[in-house]
Amino acid sequence: MRRELALKPKQTQGQNEAEISDAIIRFEKEYMGRGPLEAKTYIIDDLVVVRLRGVLTRAECQLAESNDAYNGRALIKGMRHALLEKGRPLLDAVIKDVLGVSVRSLHTDLSTVTGKRVIIFSLEARPELGNFLDTKS
Repeated sequence: MRRELALKPKQTQGQNEAEISDAIIRFEKEYMGRGPLEAKTYIIDDLVVVRLRGVLTRAECQLAESNDAYNGRALIKGMRHALLEKGRPLLDAVIKDVLGVSVRSLHTDLSTVTGKRVIIFSLEARPELGNFLDTKS
């Protein structure tokens, strides 16, 4: 039996970035309980950088501005970091599904002053982004 090579349209870099942003927003809403106001993703070589704006809840904002703001901020950052690490297999799966490349490491930071968060995925390899993906039918 002969297998024919079919050309399947592959998503552009912008489409991949938008799909990752949407998936991260869904993760934040479903897993963290509240989604960001805005998400923007950048694919740069073997890195995926996700910038989130408006991630803090009202309660977290109050805690960050309390009399003991230092401990409040540390508590927020610690809790958010622990939750992200617990949900990391879900995030790794999203990146692998969209880009076809496994995640090597994840790095994150959260500003309790601005309510912005950055998530950086370091990939095992640079994703191949192009116009067509070869598939066997």
